[in-house]
Amino acid sequence: MAAEASDDWWIIGSAAIALHGFPVTPVRDVDLLMSARDTEIFMKRAGGGGRTGPPSAKFRSDVFGTWRAPPLPVEVMGGFALASANGWQPVMPRSREAKQVGDQELFVPSVPDLKAMLMAFGRPKDLERALLLS
Repeated sequence: MAAEASDDWWIIGSAAIALHGFPVTPVRDVDLLMSARDTEIFMKRAGGGGRTGPPSAKFRSDVFGTWRAPPLPVEVMGGFALASANGWQPVMPRSREAKQVGDQELFVPSVPDLKAMLMAFGRPKDLERALLLS
C-alpha cells in the first residue's frame, strides 16, 4: 500500500537497519515514515488503529496509526517531528535507497542518514543501533 503513496516514504528504525543488512535484534515493528496526507490514506485503506497511550515529549506526528495485519505491526508516522532546542524539527531523510524484498520495493534512508537520524533521536536504544551502522 505504501507504493501507492503520492509522496516519498521510508522505512526507518530497526527494520531499516536490517534492510541494510546489519544484524539488529529484535525487530519488533516496522516504522514507516510518510507525509501526513499519505498516512491518512494509508490508514484508511489498511484499517489500522490510531494513536494509543500518552503523547511523547520527544516525538510527534501529525497523523499516526498502527497497521496490525502484517506479521510485524507497522507504525505509520505522517508529518513526523523531533523536539529539539530550536523547537519541533521535521524528520525528513535526505536520501532514499530502494531495497528489494521478494516482489516488494521498499525504501530506506542511506546508512549515513539513518545513523544521523538515530543519533538525533538520542534514546539509548537508538544510540546502540547507530553504533551498528559504523
